[in-house]
Amino acid sequence: MVVKLKKEFPKYSVLMSVYYKDNPEWLKYSIDCMLAQTVYPDEFVIIEDGPLSDKLNNIVDEYYKKNKKLFNIIKLEKNIGLGPALKIGVENCKNEWIARMDSDDYSPNDRIEKQFNVIEQHPEIGIIGSNADEFSGNITNVLARVILPETNEEIIKFSKKKCPYRHSGIMYKKSEVLAAGNYKECYLCEDYDLYARMELNGVKGYNIQEPLLYVRVNPEFYGRRGGMKYLKSILKFKKSLYKCGFFTTKQYIVASSAHIVVCLMPNKLREFIYKKFLRK
Repeated sequence: MVVKLKKEFPKYSVLMSVYYKDNPEWLKYSIDCMLAQTVYPDEFVIIEDGPLSDKLNNIVDEYYKKNKKLFNIIKLEKNIGLGPALKIGVENCKNEWIARMDSDDYSPNDRIEKQFNVIEQHPEIGIIGSNADEFSGNITNVLARVILPETNEEIIKFSKKKCPYRHSGIMYKKSEVLAAGNYKECYLCEDYDLYARMELNGVKGYNIQEPLLYVRVNPEFYGRRGGMKYLKSILKFKKSLYKCGFFTTKQYIVASSAHIVVCLMPNKLREFIYKKFLRK
């Protein structure tokens, strides 16, 4: 009789940030989907970005009490924002491979296994993501599919126009993130900013061409991508990348001009533009 040995995968940490406005039920949904992965995590790091509501606290405490060896809960005294919170999270992850997950999104249970299978075939990869489905309410209610560039060459070209990954569906090497300077404070651009610096460092990327991430969207999702606060943040972010050579002058002008137009338009029109022209 031939005994089929179970395939071994690298150990990895899940990294999630939670703050007081998060929905308790959505948080449970997101944690559970990572605990249901066919490749079980070796560590689950949750950053409590400032004081949480009683309901959120109870949920996090419940998971920790059930598995104290798995969960590493880091409580911050005050809310410092996603980028700085994830910076602390990366520093506290014990494994080289880190899988991101947001507190309101969802991944099918084979996401990590499929990502590691690609990494096994392409060991030069330092960051890997996938396409994503945007949904409202239930994951069966898909509003749009986000198609992202597949190969490293396509990712580099795409990154001069838009962010080439969906943040909560990526895995990356801790060493590569730290070498690029880790996350920084960059309002709603902390992921794009990190990817760009990793790209400048020569880190190779890949996106699996199927949706291994379901991103929850609502009117606030599109609202956050408009207004002066977001516009100032993204223009500052793009200017910093231009200065370090990530953008050519033409790329910088085109990318900045596009964001100015989108940020200043009414929210309903911005939602229409995102769904009609920026998604597939």
